[in-house]
Amino acid sequence: MKNLRTSLVFGVLIALALAVGLATREEAPESLVPTVENTGPQGLRALYLYLREGGRAVDAHTTSLESLALATRTLVVAAPQGQPVSKEEVAALEHFVRGGGTLVYLSPRELGQHQAALEDWLRLESGPLMPASNRGLDSNLADAGGTTLDVWIASGPLRGLSALRVSRDRGVRMGHEDAVPLAGLGGATAVWRWPLGSGEVYVLAGADLAENRRLELVDNLRFWDALSARGPLVFDEFHHQLAPPPPLSRGIWVFVAQVLAVGLLYTVSRGTRFGAPRPLRVERHRSTREYVRGMGWLMRRAKVERELLPELDRSLRQLMQERLGIPLTLSDADAARLMERGGNDYLDAKADLTKTHAQPAIRPADYARVVRRYAHLERLVTGRA
Repeated sequence: MKNLRTSLVFGVLIALALAVGLATREEAPESLVPTVENTGPQGLRALYLYLREGGRAVDAHTTSLESLALATRTLVVAAPQGQPVSKEEVAALEHFVRGGGTLVYLSPRELGQHQAALEDWLRLESGPLMPASNRGLDSNLADAGGTTLDVWIASGPLRGLSALRVSRDRGVRMGHEDAVPLAGLGGATAVWRWPLGSGEVYVLAGADLAENRRLELVDNLRFWDALSARGPLVFDEFHHQLAPPPPLSRGIWVFVAQVLAVGLLYTVSRGTRFGAPRPLRVERHRSTREYVRGMGWLMRRAKVERELLPELDRSLRQLMQERLGIPLTLSDADAARLMERGGNDYLDAKADLTKTHAQPAIRPADYARVVRRYAHLERLVTGRA
């Protein structure tokens, strides 16, 4: 008896702990990946929707950069950390830029960890920490963790801009001799331009300039307006996706096959025999036409109920309200005028229904005639006519 009581107490405690654990589910943390699907503060969803709703040609690229569309004018690679850009893709990017395209690379803050091939091609290194600046903001609390960059050379998409708002973090250095620093603060550079062939490469320190939380600050939005005005703009989403896991080794498949073979052998050796199979019994079901004929016979025998006729009109008016927005309170003449098609047919059908409803006895043929006319009106209202 004592053991039973102890078991019941422990069972109740375990059930309570399980209930508390299920009730206190925490919300998933906000995503830090700068993708066009991320609606959090560090996502790019706001920029993507702003450009699309503004009529600009913008799209998300979800395959390798070697298959970039020929019509692409600007490619944005926003701090990808899911999988590295391969050497073959770097060669495709160089061909794209030399042919007149524009590459905007928002480099990750941690250089040398995720995009070795791309950083070697662009010769990127971490720069000094940018000082704090609140120039262009209404208050110091509008963006507590950010800083305002000065536009040193207003060319290309920076033409006419004076300040950009980014996170107060480290800048970036570019090792090409012909690379030009365009914007920064103090001794830290955050925006570089590298002319290459007929195109150009813009390198930015971090994805802050495109994030949802800073898109509307100072001149950030005007920078993307200028880039999207050049032609079709594409966001690289492929390298934000995690690389697929390696395939299972052959030894695991051999082990699984051995387990299945042993289980099948045990089932065959220990399974119960049920004897020879019996012939399959064929069941013949009644056809739909027989059911329809039976319902018709039943209806003829039961006669037509007078209340069915007003129900036809109520059903049609309800459908007209749902599909066409014609209120039930309007008169039949006003409702017919608001119908795009079949207004006169509706008045004729309603007159026929009223006349039939006033008859002393309603024949099945009269009811069928009215039903056909209202069925035609339903097809008109639902667009199936």
